[in-house]
Amino acid sequence: MSDFDMLMSDWLGDTLGVVLLFNFVLVGPASFAAGQGVAITWRPLRQLVLYTALISMGLRFFDYALAGGELWSVGGFFLSWVVQLAIAAFAYRLTRARQMVRQYPWLYERKGLLGWEERH
Repeated sequence: MSDFDMLMSDWLGDTLGVVLLFNFVLVGPASFAAGQGVAITWRPLRQLVLYTALISMGLRFFDYALAGGELWSVGGFFLSWVVQLAIAAFAYRLTRARQMVRQYPWLYERKGLLGWEERH
């Protein structure tokens, strides 16, 4: 292992490649679905903090069970939590913008990918 991989293993519990693979391929779609689900049911964004924490706990277990990573890696947990929260927040905002324009077309129009504005 290279020095960088040793540093990553010490701080995140596994190598950078495994961390990225697990964060974006294995549990990234689950976080995206969680963000969509919270937005579709008109719940507040703050609920995603708990949901993504639970997803990140599952990710730590998958990393431990499938790749031989460290189960109790605090740095790995917080990195995955931040990544999963960002993915879920993106999905939340994307879905909410679509929702507002579709449900209230006389009030709002789409403004960019993640926004909406009042009609004039």
